[in-house]
Amino acid sequence: MSKRPFFERIYTGEGGIEFVSLRRRWYGIYAIILAICLVSIIFRGFTLGIDFEGGTKMTMPAGDVSKTEVADTFHEATGVEAQQVQIIGSGNARNVEIESKHLNDDEISEAREALFSKYHPKDASGKETPDSIGDSTVSNSWGSTITHRMALALIVFLALIFLYITVRFERDMAIAAISALAVDAIVVSGLYSIIGFEVSPASIIGLLTVLSYSLYDTVVVFDKVHENTAGLTKTTTSTYAEQANLAVNQTMMRSISTSLFSILPIGALMVVAVWLLGVGTLKDLSLVQLLGVIEGTFSSIFLATPILVSLKSRQKKYSEHTKRVEESRKAESSNQKDERVAVTSGGAEITSSESAGSEPSARSSSRRGGSSRIAHHSDRDPEAGRFHSREGGGASWRPEDNRRRNNSPFDGN
Repeated sequence: MSKRPFFERIYTGEGGIEFVSLRRRWYGIYAIILAICLVSIIFRGFTLGIDFEGGTKMTMPAGDVSKTEVADTFHEATGVEAQQVQIIGSGNARNVEIESKHLNDDEISEAREALFSKYHPKDASGKETPDSIGDSTVSNSWGSTITHRMALALIVFLALIFLYITVRFERDMAIAAISALAVDAIVVSGLYSIIGFEVSPASIIGLLTVLSYSLYDTVVVFDKVHENTAGLTKTTTSTYAEQANLAVNQTMMRSISTSLFSILPIGALMVVAVWLLGVGTLKDLSLVQLLGVIEGTFSSIFLATPILVSLKSRQKKYSEHTKRVEESRKAESSNQKDERVAVTSGGAEITSSESAGSEPSARSSSRRGGSSRIAHHSDRDPEAGRFHSREGGGASWRPEDNRRRNNSPFDGN
């Protein structure tokens, strides 16, 4: 593995993080999270908004009133506990919104009179009038219709996505992508159940939006997996799992960057919606998107590709290819080991150690790749030449000492 800094390797796509080989660990973590979420969904349920449960909603200009005082006034007038009291909007557009179970006409009139008598709200023209207090009633059947349409839209969405990925890539990738999407939906829904966030139509819209985002991120990773594994079974250089893990590393920085740039506007929307405007619809929409983007990023990295590899590992074609790769590596490792043993114990170096009147002797030593190293040592006999080794294992004889001696100015001949 490269010795470059971790974040630099992540940026260049060669992070070398083992996502796929540790997939059992990710499965275990997600299994615990899913169990907690499912238990909360089954036994605790959701905090459904008025659009799903039905009920009565009353609004009036906020002025300087407090939510607690309004809730108490409403309860005293009707004998019904307000399910939720919130202040929405800002400036002159600030309104108090009261939600409760279904009220009849008499109860609505009593609540309007009590609120007007205590707070004297004004209409848009600045006139104090009971008409500035509005009311609306949502039936249970309307909320049920929304739920059914949402479920139908989700089923159609998943079916079309499955078909597209199957045609564009392959069926196993479609199964893995839909499995990751199902996990995303359960985790986000479970968080809503555990924390008690109110479920509204805006929350459902936001959930469908983030499922699309998660799917997009998964498809990007799968596209790289598809590219890396093209023609893989014709070679024995790497396994499907290794190439899939490489694809996750190569696209991880892109996934993180996309997620960060998605979270920033969502965070800005939450600040504007909650702190500045107090718009409940924007709050519900941004909250589910924030949770979904974070969960979708994790599932596309730690879940979708590992599921794909698990599916592939069960297929005979890829399991046999993995065995061939392992056998090839064992054979290569054995050959390298034999070569190392040959280098340390086999052959000999050519050395010539000349005594007076003796011929040069040589000893050869085998080298990796079949080359030999030849070393020569001439004695002090001036008539002897020098053996010069050539690159590639050859040698040449150069009678340099003879030539120098014959040309010496001190030669008496």
